[in-house]
Amino acid sequence: MCGRYYIDEDLGSEIGASVQDIDARMARNRAGDIYPSQTAPVICGKGGRLWGTEMKWGLAGRDKKLLINARAETALDRPTFSESVRKRRCIIPARHFYEWDGQKQKVVFSHGDQRALYMAGFFRMEEDGAHFIILTTAANDSVRPVHERMPLVLEAEELAPWIREEARTGEFLKKIPPGLEWSQEYEQMSLFL
Repeated sequence: MCGRYYIDEDLGSEIGASVQDIDARMARNRAGDIYPSQTAPVICGKGGRLWGTEMKWGLAGRDKKLLINARAETALDRPTFSESVRKRRCIIPARHFYEWDGQKQKVVFSHGDQRALYMAGFFRMEEDGAHFIILTTAANDSVRPVHERMPLVLEAEELAPWIREEARTGEFLKKIPPGLEWSQEYEQMSLFL
């Protein structure tokens, strides 16, 4: 499950190579960790083109609890998500995302070559504007040793089809994300062997 990710100043220019229109709010260079309920850069469709804008992370659930992830395997079947997945798909760019291992140590997942990660998602309008959610899937071989779930990562050539081609939504929701590299800032040492 993706509960935090990182963006940097260079991400905006990298996104600009794939996106035709960028909202002025997204063009601001910013860097740092993105947490649920924060506003973050998102790519969506507008008039047949890819458009970069900002939205808040998380949808209000029935019990007012913030929903930040949805399972790709069941999103089309869940009334809370199905219409948005079909009609309002988006892409959440990041430099990397985090998961925590069994010892509660933070692990960073990235492409390793400083390419942007593009996480599949969807959005809906709420009282205070557009809110997005990140789709997760079963972890692939590169993430499974740390966590059982991971974001549904798209390749650069899949961005436009994910946004524009509703007929392929089911196919994308079943895809296995590309392999990622992982790192840790430090390794917790034990006094006992």
